[in-house]
Amino acid sequence: MALRVKVCHVGDVAEGEFRAFRVTGVTWPVIITNLTGELIATAGVCPHEDVALANGWLEDGAIVCPGHAYEFDLRTGKCRHDASLELRRYKITQISDEIWVDLL
Repeated sequence: MALRVKVCHVGDVAEGEFRAFRVTGVTWPVIITNLTGELIATAGVCPHEDVALANGWLEDGAIVCPGHAYEFDLRTGKCRHDASLELRRYKITQISDEIWVDLL
């Protein structure tokens, strides 16, 4: 069974940007990215060394970790520097203008 939570509204994330949103009961924020109209939800922590990705930046469809500059392809979650690392991605359901994310 999925744990679906409302994270934000579509208009809260501009195209080409990402934002981190706190979710009650979750340690790290959920990051919502808008890549040319495609909404993507990921964990807000780098799987390399638990660095907050909210302070990172976007580069060529990837979120770059501010800790060690590891790049994670947002569409696949794969790390461009270390094939053993993968950024957790969450399924999004859009209901009207609300973004709901399945955390489990």
